[in-house]
Amino acid sequence: MDLPTAPPTLPGASPCPASIGVFDSGVGGLSVLRELRTQLPSAPLLYVADSGHAPYGERSDAYVIERSRHIALHLRAQGAIGIVVACNTATAIAVRHLRELMPELPIVGVEPGLKPAVAATRNGRIGVLATPGTLASEKFQRLLQAQAGVTVLARPCPGLARLIEQGDLAAPALRAAIEAHCAALRAADVDTVVLGCTHYAFIRDHIEAAMGAQVRIIDTAHAVARHTVRTLAGRFADPGPAGAKSSAVTRLQTTGEPQRLREIASAWLAFPCTVEGI
Repeated sequence: MDLPTAPPTLPGASPCPASIGVFDSGVGGLSVLRELRTQLPSAPLLYVADSGHAPYGERSDAYVIERSRHIALHLRAQGAIGIVVACNTATAIAVRHLRELMPELPIVGVEPGLKPAVAATRNGRIGVLATPGTLASEKFQRLLQAQAGVTVLARPCPGLARLIEQGDLAAPALRAAIEAHCAALRAADVDTVVLGCTHYAFIRDHIEAAMGAQVRIIDTAHAVARHTVRTLAGRFADPGPAGAKSSAVTRLQTTGEPQRLREIASAWLAFPCTVEGI
């Protein structure tokens, strides 16, 4: 596939200082953003929620690649010195293309935490909750084949990210969907559940309640943030101690409704953010 070389800036956006760029198909990547803010309190962060085109997990590979390229080029044009692809589907389908497109920029992706799940399981039965796009990807299939000695139930969750994207985590339709997916995992007697979509971190409490206290939940947001810190070491003069009070700007942009993102960020994040539409 031919890759574009021009770095377009999305309409309506204004330049920002050198920053870490983060993007997701919607609001799910905010779970990674909050870990980054904890571990890099003095680093400017720029997050793009592509909510106007969400969710990626139910789109074609070509669509996900095109949107990921468009957003990544925008982040570079806005001053990103590194990019975190805070979306399992975009990582699985598009991260290789992004690295070919921008070899000068460190690009960190996310993937379902099968390796830590294998280390954590007691009965060798692991459940994975993820989008259909993530589970169907070659990247996930390779990851799955590399895990020996365990049984993995990969549960596609069509529509779940879209329900979370609406922002009401107590909505009856969302609670019903969580219960249906968790019932399948309970029936399979899994003792470890991998959250294979960054959106799912925001319903972790519901999943824990549905699965029971004996089941361990694996979320890789913290590990991704830690890897980002290592990858970008030295690119910021003073990263600040992890856990310190934030002293830098966290800027959120969305291709969807700014007011909705503003409300979600206010409810889900414990640090101030600016929000703008693009």
